[in-house]
Amino acid sequence: MAESPAPKRFLVSWDQFHRDCKALAWRLIEKRDEWKGIIAITRGGLIPAGIVARELEILLVETIGISSYDDQKQHQTKVIKGIDEKTVGSGEGWLVIDDLVDSGSTAKVIRKMLPKAHLATVYAKPAGEPLVDTYITWVSQDTWIYFPWDIDIQPMDPIASVRKQG
Repeated sequence: MAESPAPKRFLVSWDQFHRDCKALAWRLIEKRDEWKGIIAITRGGLIPAGIVARELEILLVETIGISSYDDQKQHQTKVIKGIDEKTVGSGEGWLVIDDLVDSGSTAKVIRKMLPKAHLATVYAKPAGEPLVDTYITWVSQDTWIYFPWDIDIQPMDPIASVRKQG
């Protein structure tokens, strides 16, 4: 019986993440001259939302807390902090920012809560890609993305040796 290969890894440096977030801002400014505000999906969306807010000169930033991961495992999606519905309404004119759309479970919650919002992510995997309006980089579903806040600088084994061990 053949063993399944180790999952692919995509390590994102702070420099790369910053460049990708600025690229997202460039795409978003072409979509609309002025946005009412940003809703950052915590925690992964906080940093890209801050960068996009700066680049687009958006001062109003809301947050929504949606939990769907613990460490490296997905679990049932749960809203742990809602938004001010009087301010945001159905989301028209608002940007919702996250670092990644993976399975799409978080995006489905956002679409239900804010059907008119513009959902933008830095990275998109195939299962969630149809649910976002704008993203920068496509990543295969079997790839685990290590964001700069998840990693530390340390020696790594070559890809071929990791695959042989898997």
